[in-house]
Amino acid sequence: MNVAATTDDTEEQTDTPASPPDRPRGTGPIATAISLFGELLITAGLILGLFVVYSLWWTNVVADRTADKQADKVRNNWSKDKDTGPGALDTKDGIGFLHVPAMKNGEVLVEKGTETKVLNDGVAGYYTDPVKAALPTTGKTGNFTLAAHRDGHGAKFHNIDKLKKGDPIVFETKDKWYVYKVYDILPETSKYNVKTLAQIPVESGKKKAGHYITLTTCTPVYTSRYRYVVWGELVRVDKVDSARTPPKELR
Repeated sequence: MNVAATTDDTEEQTDTPASPPDRPRGTGPIATAISLFGELLITAGLILGLFVVYSLWWTNVVADRTADKQADKVRNNWSKDKDTGPGALDTKDGIGFLHVPAMKNGEVLVEKGTETKVLNDGVAGYYTDPVKAALPTTGKTGNFTLAAHRDGHGAKFHNIDKLKKGDPIVFETKDKWYVYKVYDILPETSKYNVKTLAQIPVESGKKKAGHYITLTTCTPVYTSRYRYVVWGELVRVDKVDSARTPPKELR
């Protein structure tokens, strides 16, 4: 007799308890903290980058626009104000334009004062404190001392380090061109060194009264730790003709 053996119902089946799911890697408290810290660093980097763009680019754009508007006012006043006569000076919008070919910054409007709110408009300012500048328009001896930003807000003196002895510096007014020549440079000095602004700039080697010009700005680049100083001396004065033909140094 044949007997058919079946195991469908007779085999004993054993169930193994299920293992708990594996925890995804990198989800512990330390990993979470590191991830958050990394995101904060990225955010901080983006904010810092935007600040740098604002400081070194956008402020230049805004300052140049403001300076251009002020410059237009000055030139318009010169062209229409025929009755003020030679040497007349209106310090409200600006007293003239500085031309420094070596700096390759075009014409720079010169206004009264060296306060931040003045220089932030993309102009050069003449000192009224701690030593008052001697304006060339008066014809008196002294030192025509100027300052401008080197970075941001127009950065009109950014390339001051390109100036060399013998280079021309020209100041343009309504009726005259004042032509100076660089004779000495001080690449670094204390920002508290007001002797550089003296009417007789003895730190440049001068011992007698004369007609001088001094350009000052911050150094090193992107800092305000020290001051960079350039001294020039007047070599001649040209009258402005009807076509406002610039002196040969600017052609």
